[in-house]
Amino acid sequence: MNFNLSSEDVKIGVVMTFSKTDDAGFLKQIAQAIKERCLQDFLFAVATTGPPIDTNANFVFFCSSKEDYVQRAVLLTTSKFIGRIIGMQNERAFFCFISVKDVGYTSYDESALWDVVRKAALPPIDPLIPPPGSRGIENILSDMRSKLQRLKPTEAYEELREPEVGAPTFLVDIRPADQRDEEGGITGALVIERNVLEWKFDPRSHSRLNIADRYDLRIIVFCRDGDSSSLAAYSLQQLGLLNATDIIGGYRGWRNAGLPVDIPIRVTHSVLSLTRDSLV
Repeated sequence: MNFNLSSEDVKIGVVMTFSKTDDAGFLKQIAQAIKERCLQDFLFAVATTGPPIDTNANFVFFCSSKEDYVQRAVLLTTSKFIGRIIGMQNERAFFCFISVKDVGYTSYDESALWDVVRKAALPPIDPLIPPPGSRGIENILSDMRSKLQRLKPTEAYEELREPEVGAPTFLVDIRPADQRDEEGGITGALVIERNVLEWKFDPRSHSRLNIADRYDLRIIVFCRDGDSSSLAAYSLQQLGLLNATDIIGGYRGWRNAGLPVDIPIRVTHSVLSLTRDSLV
């Protein structure tokens, strides 16, 4: 068995062994031997490989000094081997058998089990403390905006009305349908929802728009309030569309500036009733 010492001084290990008659009994003997000899916290995985002799699947067996390690290892394993899990059996709190199809047929399985024991042996983090290296969305947004030359609504409007421009310019509405239905839109804007934006404007993409055949396009993106649009414009710049930017304040900023919008006409039930009655 290959042993390792995790960062939290938990001994971990993974071994791949050929299937035998009575694999379950053999694995229990291994677990008992480990428990008697290991004087510190541990988590080990033993997997049987090759054609199973008296079952319809191989075994992945976890044994540990702590029940929590086993539970986390089981959850990680069921995710990594999705579609191959046949069954599971917990005989004791610190042992668990998982029946898995075709263990060891590729190098993926052993690497995946090593990843399982490493992660399962880590202590749980405080959910209120940000992980090292993580960043808040406001910090990310600020950094991305520093790469953009953002436009005020009036500046965007004037640019769109210019009779001659150096590159094709498009106003792009990335709001979801429910927001457009509720608040209206801007005549002439291309409606490209956020989840497909990059695919529609990347000149390399097979699903790009016909107009997205060059990298000097001037794309002015807007969302409801100007936050998501900054992330979207930065993403377009990462594709090579360096003229992409967004509107400060988004659609609401545009509307509040008194610029042209299409407001949806809301027909209430009472109006519909009056109309229907007048036709009778």
